[in-house]
Amino acid sequence: MRTRTTLILLLIAIGLGVWIKYFESRKPNTAETKRQAGNVLNFDRDQLQGIVIQNGDDRIELQKENNKWRLTAPVKDQADAAAIDNLISDLESWKKFAVVPGKGNPEVGKSDLAEFGVIQPKLRLTLKLPDGPQEIRFGKDAALENQVYVRIGHSKDVFIVAQTVKTDISKKSNDFRDRKLTGLTSAQVTRAVLKSSAGEIELAKQGEHWAIVKPLQARGDDQKIADLIAQITNARINEFVSDGNGDLHGYGLSDARGSVTLYGPDDKQGETLQIGARAKKKDQVYARFLPRNGVYTLSDKTAEFLTLRPNDLRDRHLVRIDSDNLDRIHIQPAGKPEVVLARKGESWTIASANNLPANGEEVRRLVSTLNEQLVTNFVADTASDLATYGLDHPSLQLTFSSFASENTAETGAGEHPFLTLSFGKIEGENIDARVGEEPFIVALNRQILANIWTEPSQWQELSVFKFKPSEITHFARVTDKEEPFTRTGPESWKADKGSVAADNSDIRSLVNTLASLRAVRWVGATTPAQGFDDAAMVLTFATAKDPKNLNKLTIGGKTENSMWYAKVDGRDGTFLISNPDFTALKLPLTKSASPSPTAKPSATANSSATASPVPTAVSSPTIAPSQR
Repeated sequence: MRTRTTLILLLIAIGLGVWIKYFESRKPNTAETKRQAGNVLNFDRDQLQGIVIQNGDDRIELQKENNKWRLTAPVKDQADAAAIDNLISDLESWKKFAVVPGKGNPEVGKSDLAEFGVIQPKLRLTLKLPDGPQEIRFGKDAALENQVYVRIGHSKDVFIVAQTVKTDISKKSNDFRDRKLTGLTSAQVTRAVLKSSAGEIELAKQGEHWAIVKPLQARGDDQKIADLIAQITNARINEFVSDGNGDLHGYGLSDARGSVTLYGPDDKQGETLQIGARAKKKDQVYARFLPRNGVYTLSDKTAEFLTLRPNDLRDRHLVRIDSDNLDRIHIQPAGKPEVVLARKGESWTIASANNLPANGEEVRRLVSTLNEQLVTNFVADTASDLATYGLDHPSLQLTFSSFASENTAETGAGEHPFLTLSFGKIEGENIDARVGEEPFIVALNRQILANIWTEPSQWQELSVFKFKPSEITHFARVTDKEEPFTRTGPESWKADKGSVAADNSDIRSLVNTLASLRAVRWVGATTPAQGFDDAAMVLTFATAKDPKNLNKLTIGGKTENSMWYAKVDGRDGTFLISNPDFTALKLPLTKSASPSPTAKPSATANSSATASPVPTAVSSPTIAPSQR
């Protein structure tokens, strides 16, 4: 045989094999064939175009439009997708319990079909499919409980089946109507208009937040507005009253008490819900939803928006500061120098104090405090008379800015203020304030001022010293006496005065505390009331890296909450140290002398020797000026 002929035959064989495999693969296998044979119906739910239920004189028609089901008769309305899905699922899993064959069976005639009740039954179900309608006729109940006779179309076969599908369709048309008022979800709503006897309120979503745009322009309370919209989008119909085409006077809807219109993205028409009179049933109102043109009863909670006023929906938070966009904070108290805090990477500096490191946690605390601060009252909707509120010359002003190091397409290089906050007159427990980008005057609790530090020293980082304990080579402590010590080894010290032995354990505790001393917080400028004129302790020390430069810590008086005022040379202001740190710094640094082993101790000596040595407390030690 020629090669060409062989090749042609091979190609034909391959093609035939592929064709057979393709068509065989599309045939149901043995298990699937058996399953389908046991079904009352076999159809593709995606191909189902419509459902008709005839129950005596009542006819219910359901049509699929754009993959959504609608009720088209006896009224036009949204269909209950869950009810239809349940019906279709029951049809798909509907099994034959038994078959009474009719075709070719001389024993089954028309009279027998009539006996099963399947010739002209009261209840019929028609499925609209591409190959033509398929009708199911429901006859009489079978002998066994919860079973019924059915007939498919004009077939002479009669099946005994479960009553599940019969139960699904033996309902009124309203049972197939969607009781969820709208298909809109809360997340889809971008605009809402509320109308009531008090006027009109328009809300609009701007980015991630809601705003009031009418009758005034103000930040909206995201949570309250979201709850309001959810109350509408989640509303469920209690009763279908009318198709909305008749007389609406009886429902108070010819002149509705109010309405709310919700808009989805790119929706110019919106969906309007009108609220009418109170219904006869308790806690319900009559309502008309224009997209469905029906009159319903809803829970009276759906109508709560009728009592809302603009201030009810306003955001009571003082400001919204975006921390990610924040690079500069200007704090300007009246009559005092400005404090400027600047972001440097993930850290902050005091730009107005030679870029000293700032306490980043306190900067974040300030931003968080301001974001959480609530307005106690909306004083005025216009800021035309600033002098009345002390805002023509604010007692304190904060400016928040972003900073660009280079020119970009959006912004030029430099600082770009995005929010200004001004504080004015104090009246009782409140202080008047204004956010510069908003035309309102608001009142706040005056305690907010305690959280805004106006002294540069208050913003310093909490680390006072940043050394390793091993770097300290010499220190001197002055209380009611001077105690200088020098390091003689990694863990050993000697007293520079007298012949006393150094207590290396207590000295190690002191040096460890001193090397990494942290402030509890900075309190601001140094004042006489902090007790430095009669200091409790002065500590000086030198390090191996810089032996000529003495670091000096002065501890003043004790506070009411058991902390201690302290200051260090080279840094402005006073800070607080904790009582445990103070205790470590005042430990006894020398060992008590041991008694001679040859001497016979007296009774008095024995008595004192059994007690632990306790250093004499000095409540107000006096330190010579030269020692300070």
